[in-house]
Amino acid sequence: MNQSGDAARTAHDVAFPRLNRDEIEQLRPFGTTRSVVDGEELFGAGDRGFDFFVVLDGKVEITESSSGEKRDVALHVPGEFTGDVDMLTGRGSLVTARMIGHGEVLSIPPDVLRDIVGQIPEVGETLLRAFLMRRTLLLDGGFEGLKIIGSRFSPDAHRLRDFATRNAVPFTWLDLERETSAEALLQQLGFGPGDTPVVIGSDGSLLRNPSLAEFAASIGLDAQAREQEIQDLIVVGVGPAGLAAAVYAASEGLKVLAVDAHAVGGQAATTTRIENYLGFPAGVTGSELTQKGMLQAQKFGAGISVPARACRLHVDRGLPAVELEDGRTIVGRCILIATGADYVRLPVPELERFEGAGVYYAATATELRLCRSERVGIVGGGNSAGQAAVYLSRISEQVDLMIRGDDLGKSMSRYLIDQIEQTPNIQVRTHTTVRQLGGGDRLEWALLETPAADDEEIPLTALFVFIGARPRTEWLSGCVDLDERGFVRTGDEALDPAAELPSRWASLGRTPFVLETSLPGVFAAGDVRSGSVKRIASAVGEGSMAISLVHRHLAAVS
Repeated sequence: MNQSGDAARTAHDVAFPRLNRDEIEQLRPFGTTRSVVDGEELFGAGDRGFDFFVVLDGKVEITESSSGEKRDVALHVPGEFTGDVDMLTGRGSLVTARMIGHGEVLSIPPDVLRDIVGQIPEVGETLLRAFLMRRTLLLDGGFEGLKIIGSRFSPDAHRLRDFATRNAVPFTWLDLERETSAEALLQQLGFGPGDTPVVIGSDGSLLRNPSLAEFAASIGLDAQAREQEIQDLIVVGVGPAGLAAAVYAASEGLKVLAVDAHAVGGQAATTTRIENYLGFPAGVTGSELTQKGMLQAQKFGAGISVPARACRLHVDRGLPAVELEDGRTIVGRCILIATGADYVRLPVPELERFEGAGVYYAATATELRLCRSERVGIVGGGNSAGQAAVYLSRISEQVDLMIRGDDLGKSMSRYLIDQIEQTPNIQVRTHTTVRQLGGGDRLEWALLETPAADDEEIPLTALFVFIGARPRTEWLSGCVDLDERGFVRTGDEALDPAAELPSRWASLGRTPFVLETSLPGVFAAGDVRSGSVKRIASAVGEGSMAISLVHRHLAAVS
């Protein structure tokens, strides 16, 4: 038998295991046994909060209709079970489950399923591996998901596609410039090119250029933050630091809510390949690392709310509270600030006109589709720029990597420099800056200032900018102490050593813990923290370490 056949069979076995009698008996106390009739729908596409089912007698067919026609996905027989990763994420189901013939199922509520994963590790591991593999097989099998129709050069279309990509929402992109069927479909729906981007939901719903909040609600990413609930820990920003904190806090029994303005993973999720992260000798993509981390956090019961932008930190009834952009206020006994940093923009005229239409701050699969067989530019000399250059060189005609200095070795890892030097279609341009950008509705050229006497104009359809970041701390103004660059001070640096100890600290009989801000119970970790090492592994470490300090604070004030 050939290797590909073995791999396919192994994947199917992982995705559709059959529980033995002992395993089913371990699950029985968590659910109820009930009879089902032929044709009964256990759950439908788009449903949320439905039960997890173990088939005891009869058969359950799984189908999907994302292409407009019904397609068989699986047929569960006795001993098999329904569900995939959305059993834990709480998003809407992508498939429909219907009974074939009369039978019997063990029905287990979704919140109880999390208890099973923690209390019966052997069964829990089988379920998680199956859930992950089922999603992979579903996407590989032609699942189309929702549809986004628009121009590849539209910033609004890029905004929606980027949001869907970074939140692991399956979708099909229909490009008006490249696919004649896209405009025909618009006409059938009664829209014109000027109405785009248009989103067609899996249930047939239509959205014309929706906001991210509207888009999120339509795909089951509704915010889980509830004002009346006091959390043990609110994590603001779900990049590597915030995600690690959510995993450790939830696994240790704390009630956790993590909120993010855009997507789980932060900038790390846009990293094309991380080569030096412990435990991944072959490298790992940022999206893969963060998506697995998100599932891990939700497995332990952490709530994740996206999009939910924090706009103010204050004290409510003696507890730290976060006011969200939509007007809600959520209160926690502790808060972890892990909002990371925003990309620094080039000081170039009309830059904003091309953002999302040729100028990008990440090189993910979303941007990859736009750069095939074309010439692209990258500005920056750090690891992010190097990773993007290697990634884009595989599909682009030429990559121009531009740096102000004369040596990549000053800010880039040696392994990346070696790869760049060995890649013939990457041209490193030293002592080079971008002076001007031009084009119509999209980027078409860039004017470069070079060591030569005259400036040089080069054709570019995409320019990727990796020149640093500024902390996302504007919402903290006046609440916690910031350094001169706007990063959050923690530990000994959070208080003036020459001043009298503030009453809020005197009453606790201590000074701030090493990751604690000038406000008791409010911590900071990752890139947003003053003095932190700006690396993914360091951010994960700080987020994890913060939870031990959270426990110490909670123990002292309880």
